[in-house]
Amino acid sequence: MSVAPVLKWVGGKRQLLPSIKKKLPKKIESYCEPFVGGGAVLFELQPQKAIVNDINSDLILVYTVIRDDVEELIKLLETYPNEEQFYYDFRNIDRDPVKYGKLSSLEKAARIIFLNKTCYNGLYRVNNSGEFNSPFGRYKNPNIVNATGLRAVSEYFNSADVILHSGDFSCVLENLTEDTFVYFDPPYDPVSQTSSFTGYSKGGFGREQQIRLREYCDMLDSRNIKFMLSNSATDFVKEQYSAYHITTVQAKRAVNSVADKRGNVEEVIITNYEEQN
Repeated sequence: MSVAPVLKWVGGKRQLLPSIKKKLPKKIESYCEPFVGGGAVLFELQPQKAIVNDINSDLILVYTVIRDDVEELIKLLETYPNEEQFYYDFRNIDRDPVKYGKLSSLEKAARIIFLNKTCYNGLYRVNNSGEFNSPFGRYKNPNIVNATGLRAVSEYFNSADVILHSGDFSCVLENLTEDTFVYFDPPYDPVSQTSSFTGYSKGGFGREQQIRLREYCDMLDSRNIKFMLSNSATDFVKEQYSAYHITTVQAKRAVNSVADKRGNVEEVIITNYEEQN
């Protein structure tokens, strides 16, 4: 069954899948992804036992509704017009907590998918108040209702033992068994002072959080749990993970509000085990 991401997400890994798959352990009994985002790696591997987490509760809500109520979700998405006024009215619902609170889980999930498909450059972005603030994309024919893709994700979630969780990345790491493989795709360490992007959730993920993440990686390593981590190829990241295996790869940055800042960048894939041929 072919399963692909249903949302465009900052830092998506579809283009890096060949490099990632090359470095995976030969056998994965159980899978854990604490920063699941668009889920490119999860959907490519389709592990039969998985724990996935993201701090963005809206994202996990979307996955939950896709799992539990995909046909009603498709029907609702089919009613939404690709119109600027509708977009802004729909986007701004979260400015009114009472109005937003009256939305059902189905309506909240459909709203996120609609905004993701019709906003500028597919850039899911919230302000410090947690309000979605990307502008209208003005696309002629956006793929608002990808029924085939939604049904494929729903089928996978329902055929496998996939636990969906929303919270801090650490909450899914404490009780993992030794046969679990963990893939980390955290918010990247910025390559410059102006390049940081953590606008998909309130708050941020600065150097203190990067260090905290590395400490959890050390904890996993001490428990003989294999992990892989993606990040930007900064000196800071390389120093943090100098005890592990670091491979530099080329990635194309596709999601940026400034066109000339999109292009090839260096990223690193870090593992605590040798590449298995």
